[in-house]
Amino acid sequence: MSRIGKLPVEFTADVNVSSNGNVITFAKGKNSVDLDTKGNVAFTIEGNTLTFANLSDSKVHRAFWGTYRALSANIVTGLVTGYARQLEINGVGYRAAVNGRVLNLQLGFSHDINYDLPEGLEASVEKNIITLKSHDKQTLGQVAAEIRSFRPPEPYKGKGVKYVEEHIVRKAGKTSKK
Repeated sequence: MSRIGKLPVEFTADVNVSSNGNVITFAKGKNSVDLDTKGNVAFTIEGNTLTFANLSDSKVHRAFWGTYRALSANIVTGLVTGYARQLEINGVGYRAAVNGRVLNLQLGFSHDINYDLPEGLEASVEKNIITLKSHDKQTLGQVAAEIRSFRPPEPYKGKGVKYVEEHIVRKAGKTSKK
């Protein structure tokens, strides 16, 4: 039995939640996010709460019950407070800069990497820290992972792009035989 699916999703009065068939629409200001349940769960909107119910006791419907509840809670949190992710660049000559909707990365290759930022995502650079902010948790995580994949941190010197909270386990280098 899902423990997460039982919990109601509370939202503030400034978040508008509406439904159209199997699609739940969350809106606050100019940001709007749609969640398509594809008919896998039943949901009700009463006042400032959104509750989910499973359609049957099958394993698939119980899984969707908790999943859609968690997705809707993430959407509400993103619209109210937003999400942020920080990446750290380590390495001699490694730099980043934001030019409009393009993140320019210099990561030791013969060419610069110009990464186009998706809509709804903001980036800022301070020294060697890239800060990404968005109301969409999935997009934010995907963009952060793609930026990290351009030059993942290596274990010998720690050069590369890593998450700020990430710890890189260092390896000892080669030793000479005497």
